[in-house]
Amino acid sequence: MRFQLLGPLALADGTDTVVLQPSKPANLLAALLLHANSAVSAEYLQRAIWGEEQPATAKAALQTCVLRLRRLFSRHGVTTSIEAVPGGYRITAAPPTLDLLGFRDRVRRAAGLAREPEAELCALRDALALWQGSLLANVRSVVLHRDEVPRLAEERLRAVERVCDLLLGLGRCGEALVDLWTATRVHPGHERFHEQLIEALYRSGRQAQALAEYRRVKGFLLEELGVDPSPSLRRLELSILRGEDLGPAGPAAPHVIRGETVPLPATRPSTDRGAVPATDRGAVPATDPGASPVTDPGTAAAGDRAASPVGGRGAAPVAHAAPVADRAAVPVAAPGTTPVAARVAAAGTDAPTAGTDAPAAASRIGAVPAVPHFTGRAAETAAMTARLTATSPPEDDRPLTVLVSGAPGIGKSALAQHAARLVRDAFPAGQLLVPMTRADGEPRPADEVAADVAATLGASGEGRALLILDDVIDADQVRPLLTPRGEAGALPGHAVVVTSRMGLGGLIATHGGWVQRLTTFTEAESYALLLTALGAERVEAEPRAAHRLAALCGHFPAALRILTARLLTRPGLRLADAADWLGEDPLARLTLTDSPDHSVDGLFDRALGRLDPRLSEAFTHLAQGPPTLLDDQGPEDEGPVPEAVRERLADAGLLEDGPPGPYRIHDLLRAHVRRTARTRDRRTEKV
Repeated sequence: MRFQLLGPLALADGTDTVVLQPSKPANLLAALLLHANSAVSAEYLQRAIWGEEQPATAKAALQTCVLRLRRLFSRHGVTTSIEAVPGGYRITAAPPTLDLLGFRDRVRRAAGLAREPEAELCALRDALALWQGSLLANVRSVVLHRDEVPRLAEERLRAVERVCDLLLGLGRCGEALVDLWTATRVHPGHERFHEQLIEALYRSGRQAQALAEYRRVKGFLLEELGVDPSPSLRRLELSILRGEDLGPAGPAAPHVIRGETVPLPATRPSTDRGAVPATDRGAVPATDPGASPVTDPGTAAAGDRAASPVGGRGAAPVAHAAPVADRAAVPVAAPGTTPVAARVAAAGTDAPTAGTDAPAAASRIGAVPAVPHFTGRAAETAAMTARLTATSPPEDDRPLTVLVSGAPGIGKSALAQHAARLVRDAFPAGQLLVPMTRADGEPRPADEVAADVAATLGASGEGRALLILDDVIDADQVRPLLTPRGEAGALPGHAVVVTSRMGLGGLIATHGGWVQRLTTFTEAESYALLLTALGAERVEAEPRAAHRLAALCGHFPAALRILTARLLTRPGLRLADAADWLGEDPLARLTLTDSPDHSVDGLFDRALGRLDPRLSEAFTHLAQGPPTLLDDQGPEDEGPVPEAVRERLADAGLLEDGPPGPYRIHDLLRAHVRRTARTRDRRTEKV
């Protein structure tokens, strides 16, 4: 069992998560966890619970809140205890049991990898993967949101800054742009992000766009704050106007660990303007573990708070903490992990030289992460696990192959990762998640993938591994990897799960394998997902509203995931009110405001962007027209759309099997196409 602070306050056990409802005990728990392993004064806890104006019975009520928390811990099997100490209370936690300590521990470990920028980047992304949304969204404490949340947000921003510095230093400007576009829009007053974005644009050969971004930032600062850009931004603009070579990237950026600023050296010697010289990074001084003063975090000076040891007294060492990662993050292997996981961080390819207009770097290979709140797909999961653990080898000694296909956002990657973790005992060499597209959406060539996999697996015979080739674009991209043992590029003796939006029938015809085609959830599966993600108490109190929400999402897994993420950050919102709100404009509201890339509209835009322009035009015509366009006869006044076109669209996951008729378009996808067409028409309308 672990505590989650970096998002809504929650208790997690594996993939099961219980998000606490807003309450005074939740305020108390958040205040204790924010200062885990330290004795926290009763006066501060009372302020955190009730604010500056406390009731006369606050002291007795605090004891009641502690009792309620202890009962909650007992009910959910939490072994961590809340200790009563002279003058206050203390809760003990360690990096594996509290995500905040885990984040700080990983950031601190990253600081020790400054001479290995690739490893430092992986460690920082592993740390950032622990953040799950808006900080303490379900904790209604003015004191904590005023005094603690800004400090935690600053720690995250420092880590993001460092990630972008490392990407620029490694010449991976295209990958840095993905993070920086979002960061600059979410934090418009954060000048360092703007400086990094402008530099990344210029280093990518986009001088005009870099200058346009500078002018936009300058206008914002003057209009909103009445200040000029910083000297470093002005120097950068002058260098761009002169067309100067910026030299190697990689200026030092500080890490912040629990308020302590630790200067970090550049990733390489730098002559760049404004670069901070490298400093010797020593060990963080430890405090006497025998001392146990009761502190009041609310009145401590910033310098005192900065001196607090990371992890604090009683914190256990990080020995076997399993990292949580998304596709873009590469977990740092812990002792005791599989041979594959132990080599993941060491594998990699040479980075292009800074300052070149190189393509966006490929996403790194990583261990297969757990899928939070995985629900449904029972039959598909059982079939996949049975096939992956079958004892009879495939013919011709080819890799055992399972293809998971379906529409964008249908849950292909989630099913593949979930099934892989269920059968991990059958693959002693471990499991690898192998992204088949780069950060900019371009496909990775087979020879590049084969080289990365070989470098990660190594040449030693340590048993079979399971590889997930995720988001394959077409059959030609993966055919060389599925050849019999001994041929160039082959993945001998291993099992392979391929996920793709395409049907890849040609691949199955030539190389064999099993196909698992996914469709939308059933009504029962959608309801089960809401139960798992939002908690039985909240959903079962309004079952009709929950079913209505699932229907508004079209039982589409990606839409349901986005919806539950939004509802988790608004725990006080009734499901019936949420259904009314969502029903007004589902597409506009199925997006995460703090992460605009996570939206149904964006998902469909990226999928349609991969189509041949003529095929995309045909699909737009189908989606805007009546359903009879999909029939074999077609409308009387128009006739049928050629079957070859419909088959290609079905193969791309954009047409579902009927009824009515042989094909149909999902309601959300149809609404997206019509909405996009209306927007385009308005933009081109003559006035």
